[in-house]
Amino acid sequence: MRFLSSVTLIAILAGPAISAEVPARSHSKPATQSMMQLASFGLPARNVAEARTGAISRERPASERDLGTPTVGREAIVISEAMLQRAPARTDSALDDLFDRLGKADDAAEARGVALMINRRWLRSGSDTADLLMTRARQAMSEHDHALAVELIDRILAMEPDWAEAWNRRAVAFHRLGDPLAAMADIHRTVTLEPRHFTAWAGLGHILREAGDEAAALASYEHALSLNPYMPRLEPLVEKLRRDLYGLDL
Repeated sequence: MRFLSSVTLIAILAGPAISAEVPARSHSKPATQSMMQLASFGLPARNVAEARTGAISRERPASERDLGTPTVGREAIVISEAMLQRAPARTDSALDDLFDRLGKADDAAEARGVALMINRRWLRSGSDTADLLMTRARQAMSEHDHALAVELIDRILAMEPDWAEAWNRRAVAFHRLGDPLAAMADIHRTVTLEPRHFTAWAGLGHILREAGDEAAALASYEHALSLNPYMPRLEPLVEKLRRDLYGLDL
């Protein structure tokens, strides 16, 4: 069975919908397809185009970009069935105000404080039972019992399927369990419900980087930083990827 690259997996998870924002300018066919597939995952096509520019000629052979296990293709087909169902994002005026404040923050200290308030708001489901289960899931993850965390979050999502942070936390647990495909599926659900979830976009970047797709990882990291410019752990990663892809600092 042929292995699947990380970008191909994104296309499977996202389904057939392709963003209309893909630039019309000429690219080599593999790069154009990659931009369209990442755009269908939810990342603005221009971000992917910028990450791909200058790196097309250095495209790695498919054997170097595979995720490394022949079972990935079968799992992707199964998971894609669920991912074709897209729920509308929640509306939260208080959260909108916090993102507005984050974008206007004068310094890193202020931005950290606002980002913390955003994360705290994301952690509120509106259900006392779901919030209690999430507390237990977070405790399980802190104790490295990620399998238990997944079980607890499964119960949460049965009650609160539109809680973006629950999908994000389960993605983290899956990633730590060594299941990048399931993590990507949950990240897709997270950013469908909350497109501004900068932590989820950063997590997607980590998975893509581990899979060897540096251009897609860079696009994900840069999108995370466009939502929250003060993510100090991402900045050195972005600088390194830019050097690796372009051969110089930008």
